[in-house]
Amino acid sequence: MLELVATSDNPVPEGAVVHQLRAYDGKRLRAATFPCRETPRGTVALFQGHNEFIEKYFETIEDLRKRRFDVVTLDWRGQAGSERELDNPRKGHVDDFSQYQRDLDVFTAQVLSPRPHPWFALAHSMGGAIMLDLAHGARPPFERMALTAPMIDLANLHFPRGARWLADTLDMLGLGGQFIPFGGGRNYLERSFEGNKLSTDPVRFARNARIVAMAPQLVIGDPTIGWVNAAFRLMKRFEAPEYARAIRTPMLLFEAGRENIVSNAAIERFTQNLDTGALLRIPGAKHEILMERDEMREQFWRAFDTFVPGSGTD
Repeated sequence: MLELVATSDNPVPEGAVVHQLRAYDGKRLRAATFPCRETPRGTVALFQGHNEFIEKYFETIEDLRKRRFDVVTLDWRGQAGSERELDNPRKGHVDDFSQYQRDLDVFTAQVLSPRPHPWFALAHSMGGAIMLDLAHGARPPFERMALTAPMIDLANLHFPRGARWLADTLDMLGLGGQFIPFGGGRNYLERSFEGNKLSTDPVRFARNARIVAMAPQLVIGDPTIGWVNAAFRLMKRFEAPEYARAIRTPMLLFEAGRENIVSNAAIERFTQNLDTGALLRIPGAKHEILMERDEMREQFWRAFDTFVPGSGTD
């Protein structure tokens, strides 16, 4: 799927350009650029979380353009408008998170490289984990990174060693392409707002649900066993204090006060070991801080404007 999907309350930002990229293995990736209406102060690369899509961030893209940034963004392989790894389009799958890094190389060369400097990254959840891996492994192209609810570890794992062992064992048995036990292809935006773990804002939740109702091909279901196993391998690396200490890119991390997807305790431990990082808690917010109610998003934007040079809507 290439074109961007608009709804009556979520129009495509003016001037959007969609790009189809070819990854290192030939997979098709959907990316998009959103130029600032004025002379830009730089470029923000926006990286979504697992099971998200570009259209979900149109509001955030407009917020960034009001701050006079060009915006570039990418649908990760295996989800949204990018090509799936498996035949079932509701399965978002990778064998290893290094695949995302190689896709980033293509995205940087073909989409980001023509955009004006300085470059900044804004990433959510899985996107945040991918940015941490990028910052640790090499000197990233971004001067600063803002990470909302980064996936440093998962919340509410009562037997984490057992969960990792089970994922690894099932993967080795050739079941990596299957949904996690008791999982399936239904997306959370195809369920009711009540009881959701991602946002307290019924208006933004309903807006995103309308996008999915119009374009159900954008979404995936529960993770595959192989994706979970790959995520566990990366998150295990995050546990070593030396991992965070090796990162030199200035970072601002955000945690949600009512988080129930990723582990706030892990985010706090990781930030304590960052020599160039700080952490801000958004009280009352659930996992998707940028899809939250106005008063919570405003807390995020005040911190972002302080952290990112040249930001602000003046």
